[in-house]
Amino acid sequence: MSIVRTRFAPSPTGDLHLGNARTALYAALLARATGGAFLLRIEDTDAVRSQSTHETSLLNDLRWLGLNWDEGPDCGGPHSSYRQSERGQHYAEFYDRLEAEGQAYPCFCTEEELERHRAIQRATGKPLRYAGTCAHLSPAQAEARRMAQPFFSSESSPSTRSPGSLRLRVPPGLTLEFTDLVRGPQSFRSDDLGDFVIRRSDGSSAFLFANAVDDALMKITHILRGADHLSNTPRQLLILAALGLPIPHYAHLSLILGPDGVPLSKRHGARSLKALRETGYLPKAVLNHLARLGHPYGETGLLDLDQLAAAFTLNHLGSAPAHHDESALRHWQREALTATDWTQLWDWLPAEVHALVPATDREPFVSAVRPNLLLPTDGLYWAQVIYTEGLEPTAEARVAVTAAGSAFYSAALEALSDGRNGDFKSFTEALKKTTGARGPALFHPLRAALTGTLAGPELAKLWRLIPPKQIQQRLTAET
Repeated sequence: MSIVRTRFAPSPTGDLHLGNARTALYAALLARATGGAFLLRIEDTDAVRSQSTHETSLLNDLRWLGLNWDEGPDCGGPHSSYRQSERGQHYAEFYDRLEAEGQAYPCFCTEEELERHRAIQRATGKPLRYAGTCAHLSPAQAEARRMAQPFFSSESSPSTRSPGSLRLRVPPGLTLEFTDLVRGPQSFRSDDLGDFVIRRSDGSSAFLFANAVDDALMKITHILRGADHLSNTPRQLLILAALGLPIPHYAHLSLILGPDGVPLSKRHGARSLKALRETGYLPKAVLNHLARLGHPYGETGLLDLDQLAAAFTLNHLGSAPAHHDESALRHWQREALTATDWTQLWDWLPAEVHALVPATDREPFVSAVRPNLLLPTDGLYWAQVIYTEGLEPTAEARVAVTAAGSAFYSAALEALSDGRNGDFKSFTEALKKTTGARGPALFHPLRAALTGTLAGPELAKLWRLIPPKQIQQRLTAET
């Protein structure tokens, strides 16, 4: 049996979002689960939109998730390049071959002409497919059309005439069938496809062509990609068949929907991985969230990459849309925070926290606030509550202070000055005896005065961190 080889092939035209990140994760998990290889290929044939800064960002996002690749643009491999913009010679050889064999032909139709044909097809309810205008041009006619093309400029061929686009000649009457590893048997009619562009009029390779050819040349055995690419598959099967190249296994992953059942978008709070990272989400939280968007796991706890791979199987991938919920992501963030060593959490907290918290308080500070952390800004909030003088009490805290009354806080000051060496339990026992207050009636007013809120970390742990002078001042302020 051949070694499983998977790939992730993003276009460097923007930041990596959750859907693409899940595709990359599943491809990496399949390779890791089977002892195979995971490749990274940059599909940058769109010269206008592709940017090196986006490529750098993509690589950083994937590394942050821990998705290391065996071959790629930064680490090389057995192939000449892992950027499509540098693989033009491979494509050119195949174009020449297809054209020489009569399996492809140049097309000189303008976009206006193509749109007129599409309008007619829409009006008559026919499939939108190329009308075949240039399919039967003689060599002389094709040359005449080519000479009528305008000049265009590129780095490789300045001021040259456009060669026209190149279309694959699709055989009529075929039924194209394959078994999708997620969706089962699939069938398409070649008559519904029409002759399609495999090389653009500027000489650059069309996505469908370069993508399929590179998968074959790089010996990719399993292609995992979004369900929106399903309609591309029959065309790529035709390309591979025309070139006599091997056909991989395809697995088209379910769409990711928002809570309202609509495809995920920014209005659902969907963010790029870069934004999640900069906000303070931990990679293990994002991994566990993404892994379960379409693949069930029997283990409900936090899993690392090896554990996710060990339980990953294509048979568990569902075809029904997966639902992204920000609350689920927050759940995995809290799980990841619980499992993270305190020193790593300290490094995760922002510089403003480092400036406020004394060196001797670092570990007890993290221990105290850990259950109340979601993002680094939460750590800053509690550092300010503990170590700065000014408090901005919530409305609920102010109600609790008023209800307790100044006599309660006068009694608290007496208990505080009773020589108990800052011991919280002794302090509260003394206050309980003096006031008769117990449970919430005792602890809510204390928490309100000392922290400005009625919720938060364990009060006994905070008591050990708040400077004694500030405890005195905050209780005095309410008498």
